[in-house]
Amino acid sequence: MGDWSRSEALVLRWAEISRDPALSALPYKIELNRWGKIEMSPASFRHGRLQAAIAIQLAGRLPDGEALTDIPILTELGVRVPDVAWASHAYLAANGDASPAARAPEICIEIVSPSNPDEEMRDKTAAYLAAGALEVWLVAEDGTVQYFDRNGPRSDSALTGRLTLPGRST
Repeated sequence: MGDWSRSEALVLRWAEISRDPALSALPYKIELNRWGKIEMSPASFRHGRLQAAIAIQLAGRLPDGEALTDIPILTELGVRVPDVAWASHAYLAANGDASPAARAPEICIEIVSPSNPDEEMRDKTAAYLAAGALEVWLVAEDGTVQYFDRNGPRSDSALTGRLTLPGRST
């Protein structure tokens, strides 16, 4: 993030909200913006279904690491929480269980809901890549996936190829 005092303040703020029992009982994904203010997103059945399908495929295709869900990462935008991530064993050994993680794991994945503006998703993609992710994936509710690395959009993942996700139920 560059500004150590801001980074340190965000880490302390994250620790504070992580201990707050009132916040842990909420059915929302909680993130902090760059000023330490809480941002919340509601969960949905479809979101959870996609999150599980992605984690299962990552675990099966990339055995040299772990699929993770909802891990906090310190970024230039604040503490951001990708819906799914994949971290190599080397990443896990180097970073442990720090919360928030000071560096992004290799793959960060966001499931995009209709309430997420395109600009927000571009900003998150750039923030995860700047924090060390090799790839960022944006998954639409219909199961389509956009893949990005430091060079921009990709046709698929260099690490896993294309995912196959469940379509919407009728």
